Amino acid sequence: MNYWLFKSEPSAFSIDDLRQRPKQTEHWDGVRNYQVRNQLHNDIKQGDLAFFYHSSCAPPGIAGIMQVVKNGYPDFTAWDKQSDHYDPKSTPTTPRWYMVDVKFIEKFPRLITLDEIKRQPKLKQMPILKKGNRLSITPVTTQEWKIIVGLAK
Repeated sequence: MNYWLFKSEPSAFSIDDLRQRPKQTEHWDGVRNYQVRNQLHNDIKQGDLAFFYHSSCAPPGIAGIMQVVKNGYPDFTAWDKQSDHYDPKSTPTTPRWYMVDVKFIEKFPRLITLDEIKRQPKLKQMPILKKGNRLSITPVTTQEWKIIVGLAK
């Protein structure tokens, strides 16, 4: 099992939105970065756990935990001309983008803010803290996972 951090703007899709979906499950669509697309297609697997990170808000931070419940498959929003994620170069026969399905596991009692993460010496290597990182999904080590879960408790 691997650990991940998935970013979403809460104004677009929040951990509460995930919790309110039928079966508390939803597809994670709209990724339009090739590095992250490759992770969704090849590396992120059913059973993996992920932090749900609220980004582009005040304050940004980790809101809770979700689990990947379906391996990567073509992102059908790329074929929908009405979607914000439409890509005319992606087709059902030659998909360009991928997504996974995730399930709500837990909302933390409080947000673990980006500032709090920055203050933890053992979290200094997290990709989310690296200057210029704009990836919407990044790996989390087992040690980083345990530290953040500990902060949440």
